[in-house]
Order: sequence, then structure tokens, then C-alpha cells
Amino acid sequence: MSTSPPHPTLPDLIRRRTLLSLAAGAATGSCGMLTACASQPPQASDKPALARARAHTPAGDPRLHVLVNRLSWGASDSELNLALQLGPARYIAQQTASAPPAALPPAVQGQIDSLTITQKPLMALLADLDSLKQADDKQPYQKELTRLAREAASRHLLRALYSPQQLREHMSWFWFNHFNVHQHKHNIRAMLGDYEERALRPHALGRFRDLLGAATRHPAMLRYLDNDQNAANRLNENHARELLELHTLGVDAGYTQRDVQELARVLTGHGVQHSDKTPHLRRELAGFYVREGAYEFNPARHDFGDKTVLGRRIQGRGATELDEVLDTLATQPATARFVCGKMARYLLSDTPPEPLVQRMSEAFLSSQGHIGDTLNVLLGAPEFTQAEPGKFKDPMHYVISALRAAYDDKVIRNTTPIFNWLNRLGEGLYNRQTPDGYPLTADAWSSSGQMAVRFEIARAIGTHSAGLFKSEEGSQATEQAAFPQLARASYYQFTRAMLGPDTRQALDNTSSPQDWNTLYLSAPEFMYR
Repeated sequence: MSTSPPHPTLPDLIRRRTLLSLAAGAATGSCGMLTACASQPPQASDKPALARARAHTPAGDPRLHVLVNRLSWGASDSELNLALQLGPARYIAQQTASAPPAALPPAVQGQIDSLTITQKPLMALLADLDSLKQADDKQPYQKELTRLAREAASRHLLRALYSPQQLREHMSWFWFNHFNVHQHKHNIRAMLGDYEERALRPHALGRFRDLLGAATRHPAMLRYLDNDQNAANRLNENHARELLELHTLGVDAGYTQRDVQELARVLTGHGVQHSDKTPHLRRELAGFYVREGAYEFNPARHDFGDKTVLGRRIQGRGATELDEVLDTLATQPATARFVCGKMARYLLSDTPPEPLVQRMSEAFLSSQGHIGDTLNVLLGAPEFTQAEPGKFKDPMHYVISALRAAYDDKVIRNTTPIFNWLNRLGEGLYNRQTPDGYPLTADAWSSSGQMAVRFEIARAIGTHSAGLFKSEEGSQATEQAAFPQLARASYYQFTRAMLGPDTRQALDNTSSPQDWNTLYLSAPEFMYR
């Protein structure tokens, strides 16, 4: 594989303005087009030390950096060392294995264990919220909903940053985006943590059919797509339409409006119940009632007539009708093509090679929808292992990869700055209103306004700790408050050879480590994986 620099697709004007502004800022002690520099005085770069590090660091295969950067949330030193130790094939096999979740670092697990969403099941959270909702003052109710959503986001970010099973966390975000729900509808903020923990993460590398069933029946999805309002003789087609169009077959798969209507009939009665009360049912319906946590199938709201979905006759018999339809949808060639194409766009390229998507689709169908087996086809393909960086980072990938590059396994204590950055960049967790999820292609994230915010974030990370190590009480350890040191051995071993000559020259001419960090995290090449 050639190690020549990639050819970014951002407008040339943005690229030149980035490097020239930052290089000029480094030379003058300012931050150029960025906002004001850190209040601490600039420190001179230890150029002799950097030169020694460069001379004594053995060159590594840049392809390993590309592999890790694509498969994980970003090529941190510890992740690169693991991949180097195992070798690419064993590293991929370890990451795609459907093993139980590996242990997180104790400092990370301690933060997660202290969360209310970890300590209380969903039904208990909903009961507490219902009590608050009954009060005259609704502000505590809304405040608690927001707090629970922030807890879910904190847990998600901590796992993305520090989990040793990076591909599982990488795919957990992908599946949330695929089965998207919006936090600000009804009380979904309280359900987000449970939705991720029980419906998505356990199946992120498992069988698509299990994932599909868990997401389809989860109270967060049922409420978001209004299926709790779907009843016999009062159909709501939202869930049925998105189940076909966005979750399985894709928009061009040839299903009809009649299929949507018939699937909506199948979905009648599947809804949400907060209380412990069981509805009063006629004797002939009582045996069809199903309750699992906040999920409820109420046969009194179900259409028991026979249906026909995708040409298949579905006998009216209650909740199990949905299982029959999901079995059919999960094994359709159209579903395989749609899901595999989306995974390839997510991990490889905005325009993945059609033969590769076809090979993935064949693996999906032959393995009965096993996600890990399907990903092995992608991750082992020459198009993946030998290609140069070419996938533009969306905001989540940019922010998390910058933090992993900057701090590696040093555990942050405050995720609020990360929330704020993602919201400013337009990709806040759980904040996509429409069910299609955030876009996965560069054209959605490469505007000049987007890049200007990224430069500010690069400065915040590169010149000081940005509040990431402040606890809720506001204490901050001096050692952790310092700016990171990004010009280290891994840069010379893996990354420098992948940078263009303009970027390398600009980095070599910086006057302080803070400027070096800022320029590196703002470089056009860092925007790609």
C-alpha cells in the first residue's frame, strides 16, 4: 500500500485557510483564526527532544493506524499498541467476537456504577417520574427527565472513550442511529439508558434478528413512533412504515402502501404501560396478554383478523404475529443489502464498492444475520485493510477521536464539555428529531461553519483541559489540568507519514506544544479516518 497522504475532499480554500491561519498563529504566539488562546503563557517546544524522539522511534505500518482508526472510536496509543501486539488479523477477530463485555477501567466503571440509570431499573425510574408529574409544579419532572438523559449520554461517551471492546461501542452508536429515537418526545429521556443497555448494546455484534426484535418492542421505540396509539380500527402507521423503510428493507425494496397498512394491523396492541396494573380483559382475551417491564401487549387493542405482509399470510393470533413478520423481514435479501450497505458506508466510505457490499450481504444471509460474521467480511477485505484514510469524520467521530488521541487512557471526570461540543456541531446524542438518524456522509458535516467550530474545539483540547477533569464539586487536579502532549512516539511511528508536506511543515514550525496540538487536531488529515 502506498503511504502517500490522502487527498481530502474538503474545499481547497478551507484546507489552505486552516493550515495557513494556524501556522501564522503558531509563529506569532496567537491562534490565528481560532478564538483567544489559553490564558497561560505559551511554552517553547522542546524541539531537540522531539527530534530525538523522531530519530529513535521505529517507523510502523501506517495501515495499522488506518485499521484502528476505522474500527475504533479513534487511534489512541493504547489501542495502537494492542493492535501492534496482536497483529491485524487477531485484533480484528478479538474486536468482532460476540463475547461478554470486557471490564472497563475501574475509574470509568466507578462513574458508571454511580449513575441512577445503573442502579434503578426502568420501571422504578418511571414510577418516580410519574410521582413527580402528578405535582402542580412540572419543573422537577422535566429536570429529572433531562438528568436521566444526561446520565445515558455520559455512560455512552465513557464507554466510547475507554472500552477495550471498541468495535462493540462503535457499532452501538451505529445501531442507535439506525433505530433512532428522539429524546424530547414524551418521557423518552427516561428510557434512553434502558434502550441502549438492554435493546442495542447486547446485540451490537450478535444476530440482527435479535436486535430488530429488541428495538421494535422497546418502549422508547413504541412511544417515539406512536405505536402506543395504534389500535384496532384506529391505525397509526408510523411504526410500520419506518420498520420497513428505515429498519429493514429500505425505501426502494418494492413494498407497497398495502404492506404498510397490514403491518400496522400486526402492530396493534403493542404499547407502553408504566403502572403495575393489569387491564381488565374479557376471558377469551386474557391469555393473550403480555407484559415485560414497561412493554405491554394489550389484546383488547389488537386486530385479530388475518393479514398479508409482503405476500405472506399472517394468521391473527396476537403478539406472536409480530415475531413472524420480523423473522421474514430479517431474512430478506433487500434487508441484507440495505443494512450491509449502511454498515460499509459507516466504517469504510461514503461510496463503498458494490462487490464488497454484495459479499457482505451474502455473509449476512448465510450466517442468519450474524453481525460479527458480516463485519469480518468488511474488515478483512483489501478495500478496508489496504485503503488510505478516506472517510470524513462526522462530529461524534471527530470529538471522540480527538479526545482519545489527546488523553488515551487518562480518565475524564466531566462529560459536559463533550455534550456541548457535539450539540454545537449539530450531532448531539439522542437529538436527531427524525427517525432516519444522523447522516453518515461527508456532505452533511463539511461546511465552513462546521469546520470553524471544529477549530475552536481543537484549540480547547490542545491548549488546556477544557474542564474535562473537573468533578461535579469543581475540584481539579493540577497534573490532569495541563494540556495534552500529542507530539509523542506514536505520532512519529504511525501518523507523520500519512500527513501532507504542508501539514508536516506547519507542525514543525510551531512555537509551543499547545500550538502543535491545536494545529494537529485541526489538520485536514485529522478530519478523516
